[in-house]
Amino acid sequence: MSPRGVATPDVRERLFAAAERVVDRDGPGALTSRAVTTEAGCAKGLLHAHFTGLDEFVAELCLDRFARTAAKARALSGLAGQHTVTRNLDAVVLVLFDSGGPALSGLAMTRPAAAARIRAALEGGAPGFTAIEESVTGYLRAEQGLGRVAKTVDPGTAALAIVGTAHHLLMTGWPGTPDPRPAMTRLVAALVGA
Repeated sequence: MSPRGVATPDVRERLFAAAERVVDRDGPGALTSRAVTTEAGCAKGLLHAHFTGLDEFVAELCLDRFARTAAKARALSGLAGQHTVTRNLDAVVLVLFDSGGPALSGLAMTRPAAAARIRAALEGGAPGFTAIEESVTGYLRAEQGLGRVAKTVDPGTAALAIVGTAHHLLMTGWPGTPDPRPAMTRLVAALVGA
């Protein structure tokens, strides 16, 4: 526990990581401000000192994780011609499932105020599934140009299928359900002809 009056380094990430552990371990219903701060080992009021409430916290956590995945997807363009296409796509798509992704998405769905904040941020240009889809499309086009993806593959359709399936699995998964990663890996391989 951080002593009172001592700054807590990288507060947002510390609280976000703690929330992911709580949700992954105990499910979305267990997420409370107190559970997050206890898991993070910090003062109970720290979350409310940085966020207006749990709904804003949940929305910011989801948006932060979307932004991380979108950044990883943007980096795909630099990987064209390296490793395997499947490996490169898996690295991006599977980030969505790291750290309790399905449970966090379910959590946002159960909190209407958080879902509304997320929707408003995405409509305002925050990176989300659309940004990821666009990056995957561009990457697949680049790999087609190098001859590593068949010309019969429609990059936009493949990207939509990959991102749409990830979205579906995120929205329908919860702690205790089968791990969605193997299904995503099989789907990626089938779509890009690996």
